[in-house]
Order: sequence, then C-alpha cells, then structure tokens
Amino acid sequence: MTAPSTFGLSTEARNLHWLLSNLVEEVPGVHSVTVVSSDGLMLLSSDPGHQTTRATGRQDGPRGSSADLATIVSGIGSLTAGAAKLMDGGGVKQTMVAMDEGSVFVMSISDGSLLGVHATPDCDMSVIAYHMALFVGRAGHVLTPELRSELRKSMESTQ
Repeated sequence: MTAPSTFGLSTEARNLHWLLSNLVEEVPGVHSVTVVSSDGLMLLSSDPGHQTTRATGRQDGPRGSSADLATIVSGIGSLTAGAAKLMDGGGVKQTMVAMDEGSVFVMSISDGSLLGVHATPDCDMSVIAYHMALFVGRAGHVLTPELRSELRKSMESTQ
C-alpha cells in the first residue's frame, strides 16, 4: 500500500491513516479503501494505483487511481441518498454493489462523509461490513471540520 506520509500530521490524522492501513492489510479480500468528504473530495486513500494481478493480467482496483474509487463512492453515496429521500427512507447507512469481478461497499461515517471499500468478488461481505463499521465507529467522532481540512491539504500535497 502506498499512503501519503503522515509526517507533520496531527495525532488524529495519523490515527485515521493507521485505521485505514489496518483495514486494507488485515481484512481478506480488500483491494482498496477511501474516505470521501460530503462534498466529494478524497480525504484518505489506500492508493492502489495501477496494480495488476499476475494470474489474470487485470488491475486490482479502479482503472485510474484512488481518485477513481473516491469518485465512484461519492456518486454511489449521492445516488442512494437521493433514492432514500424519494422513498422517505431516512438516511442511508450502507450500500453494497456486487459485480462479477468485485464488490464495492459504501458506508456513511458522519456529517455526509463516506467510507468506500473495493473488494474481491469472493470476499466475505459480513467480515468487510463488520470492519467498516469498526472504522466508522472509531473515525466518526474525530472527523471534525478542522481534521477534514488537514486531511485535504495532506492529500493535495501528495498529488
């Protein structure tokens, strides 16, 4: 995993980077993870880039970069929030898209921020949902406007 340097970041920001890295490294079947703000900007990412598997010759993640996963997560979040509003369904807690060659999970964190995970098609969905819920529980209360601003700046400096 290639992650932005955490040098110079606050303790809260370093903790979120650690939680994200842990999610990718410890949960079987997870390709990449991103956190997106309510306005669609990527705050954190595992940044898989263009990793190609030897067996299939295909990429592990979305085609371009972690920014592509962030765009997908933001779009899914917006679409499902609109659908929930039309159906008077309340807030959207989690969305899962199962595809032939993978899965995408989106979970609300707080204040409109979203956690997105791209996983293998044979992943254990319940395990991924459980670990996403742990991340959300640990990250939701610290994702303040100040921390979101700090994370945005750190993402901009790595691009």
